[in-house]
Parts: sequence; structure tokens; C-alpha cells
Amino acid sequence: MAKKSKKQQEALKLVDRSKAYEIKEAVELVKQTAKANFDETVEAAFRLGVDPKKADQQLRGAMVLPHGTGKTQRVLVFAKGDKAKEAENAGADYVGEQDLINKINQGWFDFDVVVATPDMMAEVGKLGRVLGPKGLMPNPKTGTVTFEVEKAVQEIKAGKVEYRVDKSSNVHVPIGKVSFDADKLIENFEAITDTLVKAKPQAAKGIYMRNASVASTMGPGIKVDVSSFVR
Repeated sequence: MAKKSKKQQEALKLVDRSKAYEIKEAVELVKQTAKANFDETVEAAFRLGVDPKKADQQLRGAMVLPHGTGKTQRVLVFAKGDKAKEAENAGADYVGEQDLINKINQGWFDFDVVVATPDMMAEVGKLGRVLGPKGLMPNPKTGTVTFEVEKAVQEIKAGKVEYRVDKSSNVHVPIGKVSFDADKLIENFEAITDTLVKAKPQAAKGIYMRNASVASTMGPGIKVDVSSFVR
């Protein structure tokens, strides 16, 4: 196990690891325990009562956080004709067809999100082996395979985040930066929590939201009481 720095050890002393805090107090602790010399990202983590090995209990989607993530996403759009112009006008960072496919195949990845129109997916699908492992493959479930490219680009730029349950039944979502006002972090956390509760698979049995926590990039995890969200 890596040795914790003096700053990390000091931060740990502020947190009761056995306690689930109200979200307001948890956010205050995140700010207090963020000791890095950069504006750390604040991430929410959820342990869900689902079995991701079963198709009817997989969870994946996207939503726009009320206050964004504090990071401007670089958006690449695969489109042609009028849809390519629409993407450019909406503020996409890169727009193209085969030229961008060739560039990616040569190892270029200076983008954060990929959007594609359905008529481009036959070609874009060939990038699955390189985009898939990086979580960059466009998907209809997250609104990144669509003819509504203007809406897709604008939502991503406004702070759209994707959520997906991993093989350990966890979901990790960025909810902002340490520099955000506490109220904005709280509202972003409540928005994603509410979205996950509403997205509960019908096949999931027992306790659905097992636990949740928030943490800054370099800070300790702080448990959050989410009982009020579970109805």
C-alpha cells in the first residue's frame, strides 16, 4: 500500500469513516480535505444492488448536471452534409468523416466525447476496438448516436455526464470541482442520485442503493446518507 502524504494523513483525521454524513456536511468535508495545489474534481460513487452480469440489471444513461462539471468537454462529431454544419455551428471541436476515423486509427485521441449520426455508425463501428476500451464509443443509450447533433453537442458542453454500472455494481460520476459553491455540488449530487433511483431496473431486488460517497481527486472518500432518496 502506498504511503500517505502528511496532507492526506491530516485530511483523514477530519473524517469519521464509520459515519454516513448528510450531503451538506459531506460536501463541507470534501472541501476541507481537498489539500492538492490544483482545483480537484469532486466525484460521487454509488454502490447499487444490481447484478451487472444480467442484461436486465445493467444500468447506463446520461444526464445534464444542473451546474455542469467545471470541465469543458472536447466534442468530436462524426457527421456529413448539413449535419456536419449543424455540429460545427453548435460548437463541436472536431467534425468529420473518414478523415477523423483515419486519424484515430493512427493514435489520435485529443477529445473527450464522441457523437455520431446513425448513418455514420457503419464506419464508426469499425473503431470499436480502439474507442470501446476508452469508453468513447457512441451509444444511443447515452444520446451520442443521434441525428439531433445540435442538441447533443450543446448538452455535452453544458455539463452532460454519463453513468454506467461497472462489474462491481458501482457507478462513478463527477459532480463538479472543489472550487464550486457548496450548494452547486449538493444540487449536482442530488440530481444524479435522483436519476439513479428513477433508473432502477425492475429486475433489481432487495436494497437498491447500498451506499454512496463523495471525494475529491486526492481526498478521502466520505460516506453520504442517501436514505431520503430511497422511497
